[in-house]
Amino acid sequence: MVRRFENTNYWTLILGGSSGLGLASAKKLALEGMNICIIHRNSRAEMESINEGFTLIKNQNIQFLSLNKDVLNLQHQKDVLAEIKLALGTDGKIRCLLHSIAKGNLKPMIGSENESLSTDDFSITLQAMSTSLYDWTKLIFNENLFAEDARILAFTSEGSKKPIDNYAAVSAAKASLEAISRSIALEFAPFGLRSNCIQAGVTDTRSLQMIPGSEEIKEYSKKRNPFKRLTTPEEVANVVGLLCQDEAAWINGGVIPVDGGEHLR
Repeated sequence: MVRRFENTNYWTLILGGSSGLGLASAKKLALEGMNICIIHRNSRAEMESINEGFTLIKNQNIQFLSLNKDVLNLQHQKDVLAEIKLALGTDGKIRCLLHSIAKGNLKPMIGSENESLSTDDFSITLQAMSTSLYDWTKLIFNENLFAEDARILAFTSEGSKKPIDNYAAVSAAKASLEAISRSIALEFAPFGLRSNCIQAGVTDTRSLQMIPGSEEIKEYSKKRNPFKRLTTPEEVANVVGLLCQDEAAWINGGVIPVDGGEHLR
């Protein structure tokens, strides 16, 4: 395999990459020689299985940094930036910022006060799954850590346009995420940044499993997909790898479906 990013001193910073699409993308990019920094928030009990995935990344003979920090906490952001700058040294640059945060409220809109969505639930979900993309883009930009031809990527879903039961807060966040990504694509382009969203098909990740009725969602998705199966994390990660290549420099401001045509029906 051609290690496209070997000896480039490029890094990918992944927000929320301890599982699912973020972890699969980290493995793919490490395989191609990209240095990886993953910021995640997990309990001590979860770390044993997570470290198994991290070990596979380290074995690709790249630089690897994992930080168990809250990406939304202002003090943690300062701590993370300090550690990233230390890891990058004088020559390292962030080629890709990948937003893969799955921290949203999955409540119905109707029900008792404690059981239904509140304004706070919307706000927390929007901050974690949407506006944090802008926060981190600006943090890295202000520290001059981006490469000259940097890529901002974020995972969205069909829920940004289509209502799904118990998904209202996440739907709002995904729609907002796409809007922020487009604005980054426009306003940061003079500084060499390209920004795109990847609309992954239904993928059997931990995030999906947390959605009420996820088994029904999977079965329905298999029926409507032209290939009669779910999307895999590796297929989504392959597109992350493609969008990081030099040849993808003219792709900017898009929402790219990676679902085998699932969105066609």
